[in-house]
Amino acid sequence: MGYGVMFTLLDDFRDKYGIPETKLGLLVAAGFFMSFLSQILIAPLADHGYARRLVTFGFLIEAVGALGMGFGKSFSVLLGARILMGFGAGMALPAIRRIVILSDRENMGRNLGRVLSVDVGGFAMGPVLSALTADTLGLAAPFLIVAGLMLTAGLVASTLHIEETAQEDQSKEHLAFDLLKTPALAGAIVIGLALFIMIGTFDAVWSVMMEDIGSSTWMANLGITLFALPLIILGPIGGKLTHRIGPFVAATGGLLLGSMCMLLYGNLPVAWMLLSVGIVHGIIDGLTVTGTGMAVGLVAPPARLASAQGLLGGLQTLVGGISATVAGFTYETFGRRTTYAITASVMVVLVITGTRLAGSSFKIKESDEATGLYGTV
Repeated sequence: MGYGVMFTLLDDFRDKYGIPETKLGLLVAAGFFMSFLSQILIAPLADHGYARRLVTFGFLIEAVGALGMGFGKSFSVLLGARILMGFGAGMALPAIRRIVILSDRENMGRNLGRVLSVDVGGFAMGPVLSALTADTLGLAAPFLIVAGLMLTAGLVASTLHIEETAQEDQSKEHLAFDLLKTPALAGAIVIGLALFIMIGTFDAVWSVMMEDIGSSTWMANLGITLFALPLIILGPIGGKLTHRIGPFVAATGGLLLGSMCMLLYGNLPVAWMLLSVGIVHGIIDGLTVTGTGMAVGLVAPPARLASAQGLLGGLQTLVGGISATVAGFTYETFGRRTTYAITASVMVVLVITGTRLAGSSFKIKESDEATGLYGTV
């Protein structure tokens, strides 16, 4: 939710605090980069008996970052707050996915879809919070609400009973980079990178682009909400679809269609057309976006699920950060058409590369898990 609030206030940061587009891109990117480090270095601890603590402290650190975003008025303060929010999210999310996957492997797709619905639902509430509170109560108001919710979530998580990995089942490896030796797992991650190439660009320039074509702030916020609503509603349904047709098939199909949507964002002239594409894009993502997480869950060793999910999430956020930085620069220098065309092209290249790496595992389904299709190093 905090990210959804920040995302819709980027143009306010530009207009009120004098922060240029390139630095706005860096602001978005900083959270991605910090989340990368957290997911790579900290998240594997969830496989070593610390899953509940990572979820708890992750939420609490995000709350502190939200307070900084609310009261910061300079680029340096906002940057520090964004770093904290990225670090906290990177700690918590892989641990949450590990808990969800292991709690009911037979319904992994549906349950990951529910996680998506909750995650995106929080993001979608960000613009609503901004619209209701930022203009009347000040820019700090929505971030204060987010901080309170994060603090509550952290305290609740600290009281939950979570089955941790038994010591005898814990991997001796702490970092997860050795998992990239598994071609199918590497393929799933490369395909997943295309998603965050798209997200990094979208996040860095959407609100600025809408303002530059003459759209009002409320319409930019509406666009984000209309994009997110299908993901909230369709998350569990998309998880079941991914279960049925296979995660690699779902992910590649959705991302190739998504690349077409990115081209349209760069070329359509008026806001209502962009909003229409956003709705279609949201439906596509709602039905397919759980694919990469489920693919990693199927081909990764069971004792290293958090490490594998952290590796996926970490590399995604790193690429998302790079994408946001590049998008801010290309938008300011060359305009939106070039920015979105570059993004779409890179997405297609990554999907094709990941598909080739996946090889025979491309058609793997959740029901194939029992046949021994986990990745082997």
